[in-house]
Amino acid sequence: MAPLTCTKLSVITITGIVTQIFGLSLFVFGFFPVKPALPGTSGSESFFAPECDFVGNLSDTTLPSDQLKSLYQELSGIPPSFDRLILMVADALPAEFVLGKNEKPPHKQFKEAMPYTQSLLASGSAIGYHSRAAPPTVTMPRLKAMVSGAIGGFLDVAFNFNTQAMMDDNLLGQFFRIGWKMVMLGDETWLKLFPRLFKRHDAVSSFYVKDTVQVDQNVSRHLADELSKDDWNLLYFQILHYLGLDHVGHIGGRSSALMAPKLKEMDEVVKLIHSSINQSQGNRQGRTLLMIVSDHGMTEHGNHGGSTYEETDSLALFIGLRNHVFDYASVINQIDIAPTLALLFGVPIPKNNVGVLIREAFDSLKEDQHLRALELNAWQLLRLLHAQLSGLPCRNFPCDAFYDHQSSDSSECNHMTENMLCCLYMEAAALYTSWKSKRSFESTSNKDYSSTTAAYYKFLKSASEWLSRRTTDKPVNLLALGLTTLFISSVILSSLMFCRLREIYHRGNQQASNLKYSMNGWSFDETFIVSVVLILVTCMTSSSMVEEEHYTWYFLISTFYLLLLRETAQSLSSVGLQSFFPMQKGQSGEGFFRICCSFLLLISGRISRGWHQGGVNWTSLPDISKWLEQAGSPYVKPLQLMSAVLVISIGLFALFSIESRGKCLQMVRLSFLISGLLVLLHIARYQDYALSSTNYGGTFLVQIIYAILGAVTTGTIVALPWLIPLSTSKIFPADNTFSPPFSPSIQEKFPLVELRDTLYVVGWAYILCWCLLQLLLQQPINTTPILLLLLQIVAGVHYFARSGTHLKEWVEIAGFHCLGMAGHFALGNSNTLATIDVAGAFIGISNHSTFLSGILMFIITYASPMFILLSLVMYISTKSVVHLVIPEKANAGDILMMLLGFPCLVPLVLNSILLTAYTVVLLLMQNHLFVWSVFSPKYLYVCATTKPTEKEAAAHSCRSKR
Repeated sequence: MAPLTCTKLSVITITGIVTQIFGLSLFVFGFFPVKPALPGTSGSESFFAPECDFVGNLSDTTLPSDQLKSLYQELSGIPPSFDRLILMVADALPAEFVLGKNEKPPHKQFKEAMPYTQSLLASGSAIGYHSRAAPPTVTMPRLKAMVSGAIGGFLDVAFNFNTQAMMDDNLLGQFFRIGWKMVMLGDETWLKLFPRLFKRHDAVSSFYVKDTVQVDQNVSRHLADELSKDDWNLLYFQILHYLGLDHVGHIGGRSSALMAPKLKEMDEVVKLIHSSINQSQGNRQGRTLLMIVSDHGMTEHGNHGGSTYEETDSLALFIGLRNHVFDYASVINQIDIAPTLALLFGVPIPKNNVGVLIREAFDSLKEDQHLRALELNAWQLLRLLHAQLSGLPCRNFPCDAFYDHQSSDSSECNHMTENMLCCLYMEAAALYTSWKSKRSFESTSNKDYSSTTAAYYKFLKSASEWLSRRTTDKPVNLLALGLTTLFISSVILSSLMFCRLREIYHRGNQQASNLKYSMNGWSFDETFIVSVVLILVTCMTSSSMVEEEHYTWYFLISTFYLLLLRETAQSLSSVGLQSFFPMQKGQSGEGFFRICCSFLLLISGRISRGWHQGGVNWTSLPDISKWLEQAGSPYVKPLQLMSAVLVISIGLFALFSIESRGKCLQMVRLSFLISGLLVLLHIARYQDYALSSTNYGGTFLVQIIYAILGAVTTGTIVALPWLIPLSTSKIFPADNTFSPPFSPSIQEKFPLVELRDTLYVVGWAYILCWCLLQLLLQQPINTTPILLLLLQIVAGVHYFARSGTHLKEWVEIAGFHCLGMAGHFALGNSNTLATIDVAGAFIGISNHSTFLSGILMFIITYASPMFILLSLVMYISTKSVVHLVIPEKANAGDILMMLLGFPCLVPLVLNSILLTAYTVVLLLMQNHLFVWSVFSPKYLYVCATTKPTEKEAAAHSCRSKR
């Protein structure tokens, strides 16, 4: 086989990357389809039984709005319970704050913050529910669920940042068609979802979480005026979407000092609206329903997006439904709101609704009206079942005599899904028919009514549960092609690395004296790295191991550090103490230095492990971060400042210890010194108010820091490789502790090798810039883990620079990869979307920008993996590969492959194997109970982790190709 050349390596690597991206795109689009949706809108046909072999949409959309409204009221048989609706959305308000938890009242501070709302609940003027929200618990899909009754696809979490107009049937569209005049005040998401539907509106951005005051005042400032308008003879729909509570949560969590005042503010709004409603009803201006809902809850840290109880526990509060006994434990599904409101206001249930009528909302109706409402809900769900189950046995019911055992017990409906659902439906329909026939003879009893109601709800809940889990049939061909393409890319990249290993350690190097260690087959360290991959692939198949993945990475990196200590101990036993330790002046003492690095790695790694170790299911476990947060700012602030000073000092010491005194390097040093001092100023003076919308001085300071870091880092990368070799080739630290990267003959033969020296400065520029960004953006409690991560990187680089042939280069880079993932979890991340730090993404931003906030959010979330990739630049500059190059046979391409080959290939291969393996796991788990709450979020993290690795590798490949 012909040896690899630099050009061939670059081309094959880029081919593997492109193939992987293509395969990943195919699989994602095939596995994450949108939920099935029937086209068109519900119309007058929804008030009739599903026709035999019903096809198409018979909606009366051509009628004028007033005629359509009259037609709906005539056909439904249910008089509208209300004339007007005010929908107040308190973003991210947990139901626990209003209704309590586990049948217990809310905490005293929350109860006292909302006295008026609590009085309405206590008097029976309001009824509240714990409304279960489906994941992902972000605003846009939850609003769509409330107005359409449909559960969106998992990838709606991505569309949340780029909301498009809602095309499916929904309540607002139904209200608009019957002539309702609608007003929206608050979150601009409503305008994006429903353009041109609102008569008046005043929108605010939902993503600018720094604003906790003005964002709600912009809603309330119009409220009194809107409530007092005299056009209430027209049907009127108001939406009030308050965002302040969500922003308070993102900034300070559930325990924020701003939480109680914000709840008090919401309570005052409820009081104002309810008082206005009472006054308007006294003036006979129509019946008004005030509904207070939240789109989702929040975790203890104020985040959301996952599927924990705290995130899915949203509020649904009806004010205007009287004579109810308040129950703290009442639970509904969020999708149940849509059909309930539709029938309360006399419009058809949205076509793709999978929700069930809320029983208590119809208690005031007569028995025949309540049963009619249940029948309409059942017909609507049956139409969805018809669309998704072509072989449904009751498809032509009542056109044929499929089911004639009308008196059988519904407990007999224990068949396969299709037969069971048909059985339950026809049992309920038969009981309703029987009830109507008895009623005509005035012989009905309360037992008949109760049994009919119970039968309908049993069918509705069973059908709703099945339809909620149902997705479109996944395109098998697309999934197979995507998975095959991913497998091919993994084989390409793995084969490429295997070829490099064989060339370097078996064929390409014949210096037996230098290869004594590496030629003796697989070492223990290499076996460990292969075992790491097998362990990770195995753990991916368990939902519990995915949720608590941090324990796996903590174990693996600790074990790797112990292996390094073992290697050092073996070297100690082989060379003896006298040559290992610097007994006399002039001796290098590399062995002693490696032992110190090993212990520094072990100690720093152990502290990092204990910083965040809650995961998903064990967030209540104590760890260092929780102890410090409970101790409060007097302990966190000094530790943060001390850690920041040490991080900046380490970086500046590395830059100032370089021999070169060129003007360009002096500018780099000065720029980073100024940036470091500004970061310390921000931490000491502004950080406590960094997320305040009025902190203009702090925002401007951060923008200056961004500008300096961007300019100096870009300048270092672009200018330094051309300026430094002209002034000096002695770019390494003055102590000369690093081994020469190449032999003198290689450096004489290829003067371009001197450019490699500048990678040390570029590497430190990368590292210091990244550290300063993290000191700005991370939570104050995470400053120390950044320091610990930096110590481990520096110690690892110096250890490997002195390891010689004791460790193979690919093993060292794989160890760095393990460190990056362990650091990812040590910073408080997990495999749930709820741990993404949204608040930090707005530091230094004056006005909302989805693009800039997205970049900052990525920088915060992937701080550790990107830290490792950037540190590989410094690793390349310090690692000696002199024993791998034969001067007589070397060329410029060989030198570049030696420098960039493994740093490019190893992260790519590891990510490719894990991505392909987890794709197989996700496909096998597609019917698992936790496929959307556990496995799918993890897959998104794996995909996102792959992207920066591919970009870094592609950049290295392009450099080597040039």
